[in-house]
Amino acid sequence: MLKNISLLFVLAFSLFWACQPASPENASGSAIASRDSEANPAAPGFNATGSDDRAIAIADSVMLAMGGREAWDSTRFLLWNFFGRRTLLWDKKTGWVRIEIPDDSTVYIVNIRDMSGLAREGNRLIKNPDTLQARLQRAKSIWINDSYWLFMPFKLKDSGLTLKYLGKDTTQSGIPSYVLQLTFQGVGDTPENKYHVFVDTSSYLVRQWAYFRNAGDEKPGFITPWDDYRKYGKILLSGNRG
Repeated sequence: MLKNISLLFVLAFSLFWACQPASPENASGSAIASRDSEANPAAPGFNATGSDDRAIAIADSVMLAMGGREAWDSTRFLLWNFFGRRTLLWDKKTGWVRIEIPDDSTVYIVNIRDMSGLAREGNRLIKNPDTLQARLQRAKSIWINDSYWLFMPFKLKDSGLTLKYLGKDTTQSGIPSYVLQLTFQGVGDTPENKYHVFVDTSSYLVRQWAYFRNAGDEKPGFITPWDDYRKYGKILLSGNRG
């Protein structure tokens, strides 16, 4: 089950520094619940007209609580292990991603912007153009999934996304939270998905999410916490999904 997957291990490097993990974030700290507190422009294609003003304001406060937009934009290299299955290195500036899968000795190097790259399976380099393109598409799909599990709080105003404020609720561990609904259109591999994101009313950190395979589903496919926030460089990341 997803709740039993081991925690993520992440190293984040900014453009100008390489930092080791600092102490855990104080969960009692608060962020200013206003999108005016820091510039946080939406990505092109974000559905601002279809989103709630309050949901957008909460999303901006999440960005601020995570370190701020400037800190996120200046963070370039991100290296993490996805629940022991594979290791990813992402260069946010250039779009290059390296994925290593130990179980089958596979290595993908793909540019997620122009889909160039290479793939190696064992000691064999994939040379057939059609086969290579299929492998690179698989690599991009892996990156889409794995990066969202770690960086979702920074992506609340992404292209194709609509934000709705659902009110207040508590997480499964009892944390009072604002609940945001995330739906998608025309983006990613699974735009039919829906998420309910629980944002701590005190710290504005994401504390839980609920995943729905289809936007029309009433019951989530799974619910996991977002725990163990730590500082890497100038941003916060949560490495524990329960």
